[in-house]
Amino acid sequence: MPIRIADNLPARRTLEAEGVIVMSETEAARQDIRPLRVALLNLMPDKITTETQIARLLGATPLQIELDLVRISDHVSKTTSAGHITAFYRPWEDIRAEKYDGLIITGAPVEQIAFEDVTYWDELRRILDWSQSHVHRTLTLCWGGMAALHHFHGVSKHALAAKAAGIFSHVNCAPASPWMRGLPDRFDVPVSRWSEVRSADLPPGSGLAVLAESAETGLCLVDDPARRAVHMLNHLEYDTLTLAGEYARDEGRTLPAHYFPGDDPAASPTNTWRGHGHLLFGNWINETYQTTPFESADIGA
Repeated sequence: MPIRIADNLPARRTLEAEGVIVMSETEAARQDIRPLRVALLNLMPDKITTETQIARLLGATPLQIELDLVRISDHVSKTTSAGHITAFYRPWEDIRAEKYDGLIITGAPVEQIAFEDVTYWDELRRILDWSQSHVHRTLTLCWGGMAALHHFHGVSKHALAAKAAGIFSHVNCAPASPWMRGLPDRFDVPVSRWSEVRSADLPPGSGLAVLAESAETGLCLVDDPARRAVHMLNHLEYDTLTLAGEYARDEGRTLPAHYFPGDDPAASPTNTWRGHGHLLFGNWINETYQTTPFESADIGA
């Protein structure tokens, strides 16, 4: 089934070229089903790229998805045009009365800043609290996951001596979990962050469960059933060349590990994680669909 996004969103052309079925408003109205409503709170600097990455994964699932792009109400993006933000994004304050089957909160380039010093921290805390009454299930990514774990459970983040970047092998710690269905015992995940959350800091009795971790880069996936959330501390949504783009942007300061063949930045990397991203997002959508109330008004009750 297709994903429903704005007709002139730049991601539409990319997804259609890849064979992802994208649905118009008119086509969606003809189908006698209730689509899953998913809000994407996009905190990444390159918003258009992130929109495309997330929409690609949601659009590959067998359900009709209605994707709403959401922004922090008072934050002005410095890296995405004001015209794009105005045309496609709704400030959170404008949607806070609405109910959503799913909420995805992305990472943000603020990992080296204390949570409380992030300019939009207070509003993000309100959004996280709002998710408990207005969202059925939440998926957080990278810094978004660190922020949620800190807000709900008081978990600290720790600065790294050097940036963790590259493709790292992870252990599937809970193959029987519905979130991990179909994922192999070991699987590759893109990592790109300046800080980490440690499994030793997860508070006992919180219900938090480690789903995947790496011997090299630590925690990756954490189940948070009390908050109806899954926290992914890395980037299974990344494209093949995303890390290469970050390497170029950072002027070659941190060579991504296990990424360029022979550690040669001129060589083309091979995507070894694409299927893992599709499995995780597909499992999240499937579990959301299986458990969300039929009546949207009952979400969060």
